[in-house]
Amino acid sequence: MMVRPTDEVIDHIRDIPIYQESLANGCFPVLDKTEIARGFPDNWMTPRLAAALRNGEAEFVLSTGTNHARMRIIRPPYFLLRSYYALWRDHPDIGRTWESGCPRLSLTTVLATEHVARVNAARRGAEPGRPPTPADRRLDERTSYLNLRLDPARWTREDVLRMLGEIDLARSAHPRGEYHLDCSGYHLAHLVRKVEAWGLENAFPEPASIVHAYEYTPVNVRRFLHRRFACPVIDLYGSTELGYLFYSDREGRYWPHLDRMSVELLPAAPGGAIHQLIVTSVRNPHMPLVRYRTGDCVRTLDGTPDPGKIVQFCGRLKELLTTPDGPVAQGDLDRHIAAATPRIFLHQLRLHGDTEATLLYTTFTGEPLGAAETESLRRSTGELTGRNCRIEHRARIPIGPSGKYAWLTADRA
Repeated sequence: MMVRPTDEVIDHIRDIPIYQESLANGCFPVLDKTEIARGFPDNWMTPRLAAALRNGEAEFVLSTGTNHARMRIIRPPYFLLRSYYALWRDHPDIGRTWESGCPRLSLTTVLATEHVARVNAARRGAEPGRPPTPADRRLDERTSYLNLRLDPARWTREDVLRMLGEIDLARSAHPRGEYHLDCSGYHLAHLVRKVEAWGLENAFPEPASIVHAYEYTPVNVRRFLHRRFACPVIDLYGSTELGYLFYSDREGRYWPHLDRMSVELLPAAPGGAIHQLIVTSVRNPHMPLVRYRTGDCVRTLDGTPDPGKIVQFCGRLKELLTTPDGPVAQGDLDRHIAAATPRIFLHQLRLHGDTEATLLYTTFTGEPLGAAETESLRRSTGELTGRNCRIEHRARIPIGPSGKYAWLTADRA
């Protein structure tokens, strides 16, 4: 079914070239990334947007790709940051730390750190330093980035002590010695493991609040973080082009934050319970998106397409695994593994042709699963995926060039 936008949305898109055919015939099909990119930026250009680009009210940026191509978009400066700050301020569990002026320390991909350093260097008319100094890594008066290495598994004791020192310095400027930790769940879990392995617990001050917001965080990683930290640990869902749309509470339930937005759910496959997320948004005034296919998938409480019943953001549409019983998403395999054992930290399903697969995994302790646990996981993973599966322990699973982990890979033909 094609949904017609509201009159408010129509007012925002009336002059934008990409929407002219839809406005003329009153029919608005789902908008894909390929359509956004075709003819970009002329397909979005209006006199108002051209003026905004000239005076600095709008800028070109790239979406944050994980394992797929990045997309050029136009948005106001600090669009995603302001969306994050608005949600932090309004969040019922962690709004207090915003109001108290907590500094925000961000522990995520080195690509994010390098982006901030490049922006700061461009402002100074200089090349970014190598490695970026703490001043280079400060995004604004509130936020600083910590990570200087692609693979957190490769952090040295020196790396960890530097990051802990920067955390301590930032929190010491707060009246109550508090700070807000923004992170990839994977990166924070790696840091905790390093801290515990090297006996540095006393050097790692407890955050007042934690948000993980950069990628899918597995159930076992969430469990690990909730056991380690007493403060609220919150998940955010959003994207570069949209800002943040949903947040979890400290109990893990998701709530909408749809300022100037609406959401539809469409089946990812006929008759299936996995739904793809379709968003209409005028939050970004320079590039309003009507029925935009985000590429993300969700599951709802009862399998119906009701956005108010979303219980899991379960992965990417392009990464659904086809099986005899229907598509399997990243979140499906993750829930399956978490139900089998809480010991697995990282995992990756490697496909070999159409009938074979290997589930690679690491554990939080570094020790492999026992024989009985491994065999049980082998059988159940085979049933889930419809493949003959092997289970193999690894000391390390390499991180991708984006600084994020791929849950699904395939042998090259």
